[in-house]
Amino acid sequence: MAGGHRLLLENARQVVTVCARGERFLAGDALHSLAVLEGASLVVGTDGFIKAIGPADAIQKLFSEETFEERIDCSGKCILPGLVDAHTHPVWAGERVHEFAMKLAGATYMDIHQAGGGINFTVEHTRQASEEELFGSLRGRLQSMVRAGTTLAECKSGYGLDLQTELKMLRVIERARRQLPIGISATYCGAHSVPKGKTAVEAADEIINSHLPKLMELGASGEIHVDNIDVFCEKGVFDLNSTRRILQSGKEMGLQINFHGDELHPMKAAELGAELGALAVSHLEEASDEGIAAMATARCSAILLPTTAYMLRLKQPRARKMLDEGVIVALGSDFNPNAYCFSMPVVMHLACVNMRMSMPEALAAATINAAYALGKSHTHGSLEVGKQGDLIVINAARWEHLIYQFGGHHELIEYVVAKGKVIYKNERSERK
Repeated sequence: MAGGHRLLLENARQVVTVCARGERFLAGDALHSLAVLEGASLVVGTDGFIKAIGPADAIQKLFSEETFEERIDCSGKCILPGLVDAHTHPVWAGERVHEFAMKLAGATYMDIHQAGGGINFTVEHTRQASEEELFGSLRGRLQSMVRAGTTLAECKSGYGLDLQTELKMLRVIERARRQLPIGISATYCGAHSVPKGKTAVEAADEIINSHLPKLMELGASGEIHVDNIDVFCEKGVFDLNSTRRILQSGKEMGLQINFHGDELHPMKAAELGAELGALAVSHLEEASDEGIAAMATARCSAILLPTTAYMLRLKQPRARKMLDEGVIVALGSDFNPNAYCFSMPVVMHLACVNMRMSMPEALAAATINAAYALGKSHTHGSLEVGKQGDLIVINAARWEHLIYQFGGHHELIEYVVAKGKVIYKNERSERK
């Protein structure tokens, strides 16, 4: 029966569906090869969800009488799922490029922190910034992510530390969620650092007794929507006990646990994530063998951040050990003033070179597994009928070029599509 649809992508050289059987994540042997269709087309309906995907001639026959708001000829090109960035800190004020110069000259993270830099520098500037200023910079950063192929990003608060500024950041994230085409998973990260003048226990008490009840109230009224709760579990920041208390309180109010752990020191954060039923733990450079095994058993995903290890010259997280143990491995950019990278293609390349992941493992980690880490793999992260029409079209005959061409994504990516609507079109594709 004739009808209207939003988008037809036809005659693609490859369509990388990533999954073919509704998998919510890929781990172990399932990562050896991803689901790829050759010579295929894809249809997105007016509701923004994928209606059909299959051989180009079959789709042409099936939809010959139907109309489309937009048709794109993908001959010689590849279609991939929109990329998912599972860990970002995109709301902040205050430039920290001078700290990069200090690091290059030999200063450590703690040297910079003690000189008044680091998180406290950003907190000070973020507290002073208006919501309008923060939204303006956030919008620009999210647009940069979109141009690099990201269609769903996790966005954290955490540069306020006091209730007033944390709520200001969450309101800015909420405004972006409502007004911008990129998908957003919002994370409350008020436990990103211990505020000056407080102990970790006092900070945890304030979060549990003041911040979280206010978040619940604003969530119930529909003013802001928060998906995840995060804590920086680290020596000299929040210890294991304070971390457990905060995360457990967040879980009890319906938030998904997704926290920083085992980055600079072994803290048994991986074990804690498994114990609490966390969806994800990020960083994990110092995770123990026992923690890795516990995460695999609990299906707690590991969000690895290769840009952070690269820029801070940390040891790499043990991605191969995690993959071999069956952990669900995801990737994130960790975009923040200390690790300034918007690009998931660059993140995937670094994951392959520095963490020894294969290209199929890296793409799964930046699509279906990153979506799983955000509790969204039922709707995002693969190209399957019934899932949201978020995708990218690249001007290459094989999908691997997106990872292989280090820093080449600006030339490769022709279209970025969210819910079946083109949200970025490369200027080159205007040429006839």
